[in-house]
Amino acid sequence: MCAAFGVPIEILLVEDNPGDADLAREALENSKIRNTLSVVGDGEEALAFLRRSGKYAAAPRPDLILLDLNLPKKSGREVLAEIKSDDYFKRIPVVVLTVSKDEEDIMESYNLHANCFITKPIDLHQFLRVVRAIEDFWLTIVKLPPNGAKR
Repeated sequence: MCAAFGVPIEILLVEDNPGDADLAREALENSKIRNTLSVVGDGEEALAFLRRSGKYAAAPRPDLILLDLNLPKKSGREVLAEIKSDDYFKRIPVVVLTVSKDEEDIMESYNLHANCFITKPIDLHQFLRVVRAIEDFWLTIVKLPPNGAKR
């Protein structure tokens, strides 16, 4: 699906820090690309959302996932591994957005087939700039796979 045709880009943000989730929401609300942002706070919720189980039965299939690594209940690494091992979900681009700068986290994320790894800046203005850069690249430049792609 493409925002150019009037259909918003579906973004799933998996973030346990409410402040970071609010900042991302704010940055994306001011977007030049139509988007719908769904936010879940832990790894188990992320997988329930993707699988449309429980309270997420009517959840949209995301076109892009922004994933924190350090999550409660199920880590971002575990979520990433499950997404990328599932034929239905593996084509959804996953942007790891985390506070970690650890080389081991970077290598493990790419080994699990993350599409990119971004370290969250602590500064508010830098954080907003990073979210806008993600938006510019992933929602403007990149051609995303069709939503609802076959298994």
